[in-house]
Amino acid sequence: MAPFDLTSYKALSFDIYATLIDWESGIFSQLLPLLTRLPNDHSLWKKSLADLRGFLLTRYSIHEHALEVQHPEEKYSVLLSKVYEHIAADLGVAITHEEAEAFGEAIGQWPAFADTVAAMQCLKKYYKLIALSNVDKMSFQNTLKNGLQGVEFDAIYVAEDIGTYKPNPNNFNYLVQHARQDFGIEKAEICHTAQSLTFDHIPVASLGFPPAVWISRGGGSMGMGDIEAVKDKVNIGAIYETLGDMAADVELAFRKNKE
Repeated sequence: MAPFDLTSYKALSFDIYATLIDWESGIFSQLLPLLTRLPNDHSLWKKSLADLRGFLLTRYSIHEHALEVQHPEEKYSVLLSKVYEHIAADLGVAITHEEAEAFGEAIGQWPAFADTVAAMQCLKKYYKLIALSNVDKMSFQNTLKNGLQGVEFDAIYVAEDIGTYKPNPNNFNYLVQHARQDFGIEKAEICHTAQSLTFDHIPVASLGFPPAVWISRGGGSMGMGDIEAVKDKVNIGAIYETLGDMAADVELAFRKNKE
């Protein structure tokens, strides 16, 4: 097998939320107010802050994925309002429709990882940058105005346009079709760059994409999968803790290529 070569690709396709955006921190901070409505003797108060975070994010992940499968046509912001309602019900907490709606519309407030913007600006010098995200158009535009301000994508493909949610193969086939149509770039020239093993790396491997890049981000806690458990189902050419680490390697690889 040939060694992994970052210079052999013409485009990088990205998962956004978990890879570029620290959605776990954003979601957790927006779920915390629910806990303030629990009685002082509730069993959750016996958990550490880390365990509370893990509990809430796990509930989020379970409800989000189930609703994406049940309602693939639903706008992501509306779907997240339903997720909030389900989590509140899990906790036995009463909420208003307005509160659920506000949660769904707060996607654009989730922060970027500290390395994201500079790394994306570096990668832009070498590749077409394509977003492949499970959100709706308005939510993505709000993210571009906030956490991803200063990042320029060549194309943005979102679930609202595609009609399904990852890990549905349809989303990745849409990426292939439109990369070819929009840029003349073939599947073999696309390096999918993502944190989620379950929602990104397993499907791209099953569809015959070339080796991808895993941005591990410490592993994450929202059902992203265990690398050892899925190593036979993924095709990962390189693993980086952060996107900044990948960008540094890209700069080095292209510099060496010129020598």
